[in-house]
Amino acid sequence: MRTKKNNELRIENVNEIVTLVGWCSKKRNLGGLLFIDLRDRYGIVQLVIKPDNPVYPTALEIKNEYVLKATGKVVERESKNPNLPTGDIEVEVSELVILNPALNPPLLIQDQTDALEDTRMKYRYLDLRRPIMQKNLILRHKTVMAVRKFLDSADFIEIETPYLGKSTPEGARDFLVPSRLYHGSFYALPQSPQMYKQLLMVAGFERYFQIAKCFRDEDLRADRQLEFTQIDLEMSFIEEEDIYDLVEKMLKCVWKETLNMDIKTPFIRLDYDEAMNKYGSDKPDTRFEMYLQDFTNWASEVDFVIFKNQILAHNNIKGIIVKNGGSKYSRKEIDRLTELAKKYHASGLAWLKYEQNNFTGSIAKFLNEKNMKTLIEEYQIVDDDLILFVADRLEVCNFALGALRSQIAKEMNLIDTSKFNFLWVVNWPLFEYSEEEKRYVAAHHPFTSPKIGDEDLMLTDPAKCRARAYDIVLNGYELGGGSIRIHDQNTQAKMFKAIGLSDEEVKKQFSFFVDALKYGTPPHGGLAIGLDRLVMLLTGNNNLREVIAFPKAASAKCPMSDAPTPVSKQQLDELGLKFDK
Repeated sequence: MRTKKNNELRIENVNEIVTLVGWCSKKRNLGGLLFIDLRDRYGIVQLVIKPDNPVYPTALEIKNEYVLKATGKVVERESKNPNLPTGDIEVEVSELVILNPALNPPLLIQDQTDALEDTRMKYRYLDLRRPIMQKNLILRHKTVMAVRKFLDSADFIEIETPYLGKSTPEGARDFLVPSRLYHGSFYALPQSPQMYKQLLMVAGFERYFQIAKCFRDEDLRADRQLEFTQIDLEMSFIEEEDIYDLVEKMLKCVWKETLNMDIKTPFIRLDYDEAMNKYGSDKPDTRFEMYLQDFTNWASEVDFVIFKNQILAHNNIKGIIVKNGGSKYSRKEIDRLTELAKKYHASGLAWLKYEQNNFTGSIAKFLNEKNMKTLIEEYQIVDDDLILFVADRLEVCNFALGALRSQIAKEMNLIDTSKFNFLWVVNWPLFEYSEEEKRYVAAHHPFTSPKIGDEDLMLTDPAKCRARAYDIVLNGYELGGGSIRIHDQNTQAKMFKAIGLSDEEVKKQFSFFVDALKYGTPPHGGLAIGLDRLVMLLTGNNNLREVIAFPKAASAKCPMSDAPTPVSKQQLDELGLKFDK
């Protein structure tokens, strides 16, 4: 139907006769002379129709988003447009066909649209016509192709695993699918292909990957969706270093193929404890400093009852020093930061400003000369510094200050957004204590291997037991994570016991998997990288909905199709389901 794409024409094509197709992006009438910007997936070219042209009456009918087919001669433009690749030429139309008219669209179909997100989601098929959205999804395609090409060259085999599986404990809430054939029984959509990919290692495939669709029934946010896609990898006869090396090479390939950018390898490695204590996050953004600092020893000399009580309770006083923050943050602004700290379970926020050789702030009246001198010298305090303190259990101090650190960095423009800072967070705890369930649960999943030498701690001191687990982090986002898996049944039985699962519960939930471990399971490990989040960061966005074709809104509904919706009584009867009002 076309002889050229709309981005292809250049000055060298002058005098060629071409046929083009696309949508009317814009029409202008300049003293009777009609100009149409014709847009397709590839770009825009300008059409020109003079009043004496036989197709002129047809051109007058055209409105934005009409679908057109145009034939004409390429000519040099008098007024060139340096912002367009085709800006040196235009096409004098000789034949013009309206392939389909269009209603007036409810949003501007251009990079800078006027629509709110709800409107964009409701008319997603129009939103996706916007060049910026098409660019995002094309980059996503290039990312997937680069991953597939790289992994194929590294001897991986792509294998699909089931969507309809068994509901198992741990992790997020499952999406359940009722069975028509077995009333009262349910399939679960996969939160990840975890057990299946480990079974593929038992089966001897050695190197597996999958661009896997996964599902988690959890609250949505800007970087979380109910259904998401991950680059899923598993390998046999490997150790952590093999995985680090392979993933770094894969991401290096992706950045080169998509952004034509070289990223530096090997990536930095950071112990989990160091990440938490220095950055207040297990996914630290290292593009700026403002590290968390321990003020406990200094605070022990300050005659402030809250500090003294926390130290007596063997808790910590930690803080961050905000350079040039004294003049930036008023008392009202600090109150706002205090509310943010409270969301992370801090009881409050103490603060000091150092201005003109003088301390002011909520705890200034409790400082003596020695306290002030020590603070200035040991922590290198200078004019216009703002110091924010949290006094609490170590984990509360870290999480609250980590949140403040990120928020303040954004507000003070401390982040170099041109950087891609990768790192590995390693030596994770194997368990974490659930206050809700009053027991230890697996910090990652119950198939994660304990650190070599920590096996005996699984049952005797789980709080100190470390995992052979690793997360890959980029610019403050968890890009992916994985672990070396448990490959022998004795260690797996110990893990189930440590997280409080009885033999009966293990048999009910994991019998097929535990049985498989008895048939010669090789040492193996793997990793999953969130494809949506990866593309989000590649495109410079901070919302997954910008890189997913048809995402759910924050309400967990699809504004376009209105899903989820009620179904008929007949459908429920077939499934043996009845709902109480």
